[in-house]
Amino acid sequence: MSSEPSHAAPVALPEGRFSGRSEFGALVRQALAAAAAQGWSEIIWCDPDFADWPLGERLVAQALTDWASGGRKLTLLAANYDAVLRQHARFVAWRRTWSHLVDCRQSSAAAAGSLPSAFWSPVWMFERLDTTRGTGVASFNAGRRTALKERLNERLLSSSAGFGASVLGL
Repeated sequence: MSSEPSHAAPVALPEGRFSGRSEFGALVRQALAAAAAQGWSEIIWCDPDFADWPLGERLVAQALTDWASGGRKLTLLAANYDAVLRQHARFVAWRRTWSHLVDCRQSSAAAAGSLPSAFWSPVWMFERLDTTRGTGVASFNAGRRTALKERLNERLLSSSAGFGASVLGL
């Protein structure tokens, strides 16, 4: 089996319903720890703006660094990245360092309102069904993962590049 970072314990991912912002934040942290420990090759995040994702936390940046290596790919899809730039300085710095692994896409204005808030991997996924209340579902179910991946791929096809690793100009 693949070797885990020495500081990482096995990560058990939940399945079923979750509720509230604190559970949602914990879910993101757990998912990234699992991605690092299990060496997930691909991850897709989708959210209208990622404002309430815990991307600025030191723990999240460390989990992303632990996950990052050759052959890995992280795709983000958002309507805009303004909140990421304002609120998540650690993630912005991490994205700059690991830009060769990260593809940030921006949804067209017409499709932005229908963007799900979701985390997809080849092993597990979650989707917030109500972003205001922070409720949703997490699942290992292959059918649910496939359906989410297909919806995300449709939106990615109509997206354009967004949130560059560096800003050129003044």
